[in-house]
Amino acid sequence: MDPSKQETNQNKSSKTSAKKDAQEVQFVVYNTMTQQKEVFKPKIPGKVRMYVCGVTAYDFSHLGHARAAVSFDILYRYLQHLGYEVTYVRNFTDVDDKIIRRANETGEDPISLSDRFCKEYNVDMSDLQCLSPTHEPRVSDHIEQIKDMITQIINKDFGYVVYGDVFYAVDKFPNYGKLSGQKLENNRAGERVAVDSRKRNPSDFALWKAAKPGEPSWDSPWGPGRPGWHIECSAMSAHYLSFKFDIHGGGLDLIFPHHENEIAQSCAACEESDVSYWMHNGHVTNNNEKMSKSLGNFFTIRQITERYHPLALRYFLINAHYRSPLNYSVVQLEGASEAIFYIYQTLQDCQDSLSQLQEEIPNDGKPARTTPDAKECISKLRNEFQTKMSDDLGTSLILTGAFLEALKLVNNLLTMLKKKQQKQQKILVIQSLVEVKKEVTKVLDVLGLQPPCSYNEVLLQLKEKALTRAGLVEDDVIRVINERAEVRRNKDFLKSDQMRAELQAKGIALMDVGTETIWRPCVPVQPEPEVVPSGGQIPPEPKTT
Repeated sequence: MDPSKQETNQNKSSKTSAKKDAQEVQFVVYNTMTQQKEVFKPKIPGKVRMYVCGVTAYDFSHLGHARAAVSFDILYRYLQHLGYEVTYVRNFTDVDDKIIRRANETGEDPISLSDRFCKEYNVDMSDLQCLSPTHEPRVSDHIEQIKDMITQIINKDFGYVVYGDVFYAVDKFPNYGKLSGQKLENNRAGERVAVDSRKRNPSDFALWKAAKPGEPSWDSPWGPGRPGWHIECSAMSAHYLSFKFDIHGGGLDLIFPHHENEIAQSCAACEESDVSYWMHNGHVTNNNEKMSKSLGNFFTIRQITERYHPLALRYFLINAHYRSPLNYSVVQLEGASEAIFYIYQTLQDCQDSLSQLQEEIPNDGKPARTTPDAKECISKLRNEFQTKMSDDLGTSLILTGAFLEALKLVNNLLTMLKKKQQKQQKILVIQSLVEVKKEVTKVLDVLGLQPPCSYNEVLLQLKEKALTRAGLVEDDVIRVINERAEVRRNKDFLKSDQMRAELQAKGIALMDVGTETIWRPCVPVQPEPEVVPSGGQIPPEPKTT
């Protein structure tokens, strides 16, 4: 029987019990509102409703957008792993000042321009293996819901109309600032809010903007116009999830003013409005400065995935805790590429070996027997995964420790299979391989690192990316391997080492396996410089006699 089919059948039979066990896990999340970790308890048992602020679509998305998407994709996947039925809403802002400015520059219709970049964003998300949310609403499709909410806010005296514009009166909401800790006097006009003498308070913000020539607009009770930025998320979250839901997420930079204003709007429209947990991911920095389009110090996702595999980028993003700042680093991306190559090569080696031994894998329906080392390894990996993930999604601690020990054990078991041994011992080793591999792939699946294609295919893709970064094609590497083989036959081992080092400096590692040499990607290692004496001159070559 095919070992992959055997694993599928075993997974199906254990799915119900796994979900039951998972829901008994005490999942703890950090709540920005209370500034502390709290045990997660959904409003409706067994169901989770989650809204995450998406992108303003006017250009290709950058690394900061990738981090937010991957962070909440991990949350989405883990909640599903725990057995919850999750309704996940992530919006697109397709009506905004930035979109209009870009459209005017390019001569495009603003809605069409934004639609194009919404589609490009979803291509990036697919590459990064982010699951599609349940709903991906756009502002332009929810104008009626937005107008209805603005009407509710005005009717409750929290909003006022000035010549076709509608503003929210922050003075009317005594809890303004409860999420961010910001005081109204700190919200100076001209910094976070537009300067407008028509406002009752400089901190008041726009709910509806009166139409201007060349801008998209819709009819409303206050005249033609378009929504302000903050109202869209209040209206769409209420439309899809009601005014009471479990999780509202986004980047750290959205806490103020965006999420603060959302709370004010939603509470004005419905006094019982309530979000249980506010969750925010940390910034991506470049040289310790926040990466953003406005600062011009960003890299688009496409720019990075041209040189690094999307799964290497995902590994890089989850290798830091989602709330911590993450500094962009080529060295860390190189390390991520090397790490996932090792993971997939190990699993491919395991798969190759098991496919040759499938007739020896018992199919008697009995629980698989494993070696003591395998049993301990599986237990340790399962416990470590549960402990770290249930503590506010500690992904940065999962891909080390027990996970690496499991991969090491797989390689050790593969080595054991090459040795002569009794039939029962061999079966024990084979079953151990199957079970350890199964546990490793479970972890990869929840982290979104299980590739959509075969391990062989992704390994080839990783090698292609490494060649691109090195400025080489595979024929170049093969030529060096052949030339080096001749040098080794001539016993010029110094030259042989130099040739290996030159490729290693470009991120290509040569590995001598028996009588052949293979290559794989690696972190580029620069050769050590020659030691120069304190006098500053390289000593002359010694004379030969």
